[in-house]
Amino acid sequence: MTKNWTPQSWRDKPALQLPNYPDKDALKETEAELGKLPPLVFAGEARSLQASLGDVALGNGFLLQGGDCAESFAEFNANKIRDTFRVILQMAVVMTYAGSLPIIKVGRIAGQFAKPRSSDTETQGDVTLPSYRGDNVNALDFTEESRVPDPQRMIKAYHQASATLNLIRAFAKGGYADLNKVHNWNLGFVSDSPLGERYEQLANHITDALRFMKACGITSDNVPTLKETSFYTSHEALLLPYEEALTREDSLTGDWYDTSAHMLWIGARTHQTENAQIEFARGINNPIGLKCSPAMSTDELLQLVDILNPDNIPGRLTLIARMGHEHVIEKLTPLVQAIKKEGRHVVWSCDPMHGNTIKSSSGFKTRPFDRILGEVKGFFQVHKNEGTHPGGIHIEMTGQDVTECVGGAHAIGDEDLSSRYHTHCDPRLNANQALELAFLISDELRSLRKDESFAHDSLTAAE
Repeated sequence: MTKNWTPQSWRDKPALQLPNYPDKDALKETEAELGKLPPLVFAGEARSLQASLGDVALGNGFLLQGGDCAESFAEFNANKIRDTFRVILQMAVVMTYAGSLPIIKVGRIAGQFAKPRSSDTETQGDVTLPSYRGDNVNALDFTEESRVPDPQRMIKAYHQASATLNLIRAFAKGGYADLNKVHNWNLGFVSDSPLGERYEQLANHITDALRFMKACGITSDNVPTLKETSFYTSHEALLLPYEEALTREDSLTGDWYDTSAHMLWIGARTHQTENAQIEFARGINNPIGLKCSPAMSTDELLQLVDILNPDNIPGRLTLIARMGHEHVIEKLTPLVQAIKKEGRHVVWSCDPMHGNTIKSSSGFKTRPFDRILGEVKGFFQVHKNEGTHPGGIHIEMTGQDVTECVGGAHAIGDEDLSSRYHTHCDPRLNANQALELAFLISDELRSLRKDESFAHDSLTAAE
C-alpha cells in the first residue's frame, strides 16, 4: 500500500481545492508546530474502527456517519457537541433495535473544518474576494482581511478538535451513553413531536428489556457495553498540509496513520487518480471513504479501489454514493454490479444530502427532506435488487433546532428557513429530521433482516 509513498509524496502531484497562502514561511512554521503536537487519535483506535467496518462490509453491521457540514470556531461549545452526540445515539438505538445489527457510530466532528468550493472566488456586488474555505483556512465575513488564508487557523482547529474529542470520549465512556438513560437522550423540541412519541415507545421497550436482563443478572455493572459505546471521528482529507503534519508512524506496527481522525474521506471534487488527495490517502492505514458522484464510471471506480485498497481488506474502503434522488437507481446500480463482479470488499454507504441541494424561492440553499428520503429508499432498493449489503448512511445533521432543510414531520417551509438558518456552508438536518430518517432506515433494516431470515429458512427447509 505504501510503495513509493511518504507523507510528503502528495506534494509531487497536482493538488485541487488547496488555499493559496500568501505567507509561505508562516505556513512552514505552522506545519512544523503541528508536527510537534500530540496525536488527536491513536492507531489502535483506527484499527478497531476498520475491524468493525470489516464486519459491515461482510453484511454484519451498519455505518452511521453524521455531523456538521462544516464546524466553526464561533459556534464551538459543549452543549452543541452534546446535542449532536445524543441525536446520533438516538438514531443508533432506533436502528439497532429494528435491524438487530451493530451500528458503527462515526461523527463528522473534531476536524470537519475545511470545505471544497465550486469557485476560488466569491463576488458580492462589485467586490470579488477569495471564497470561504472553512474556519481552519479563512473567515466567513466578506472582507478582504477575513478571506486571506491564515495558517495559524490550523492550530486553532487542532485545539478545538482536541477539546471536542475529550468531551466525546467522556460522553462515550463516562456513563452518558448508558442504555438505562435512553429516555434522557430526547431533546425538548423533539419530545413534543410525533417522532418524540414514537421514540418514547421504543425507549419503553428497551427499558422493559433491560429490566428483564437485570432480573437475569445482566447489568451495566457486569456488562460494560450497556453503559458505554465506541464513537469515532472523521472528516474530509482536504487540507493536506494539516493532514500531513498529523501523520505519524505507529510505533507498534511501523504503519503510517493520519492521527487527525479515525477515518478520512476523499470528496467528489478531489478523487482524480493522479492527484494529491488520492496519493495521500493511499499511504495511510486509516479507514478511507470515497465519495461516488453520478459522473463516476465503473472503470474509474475500479481504478480508485485498486489504488486505495489493493489488498482488498474488508473495512479499509467505504464507498459513499451521492447520486441525487432522481438518479440513484440508474447511476448506483452499475457501480454496485461492478464491485460485486470483481469481488471487492467495500462498505456501501448512502450520502442523500449532496445530490439533493436546491435554491429555495426565498433565496436560501436548502435540501427537501422528501428527496433525501427518496434517495435513501433508492439506495436500499439497488442493494436489494443486486443482493448486496446496504452498509451505511452519511448525513449532515445537527442536534440544534435549525430550519435549513425543508419538509419533515414539522413541515418546514421556504418561509421558515430564515428563522433559524445557522449553517456556515450547506443545510443540515435538524434533530427531528435526523430521527425521522433513522426510523425510515430502521424500517428498511427490519425488512432486510426479514428477507435474510426467510431466505435462510427456505434453504434449511430445502435441505
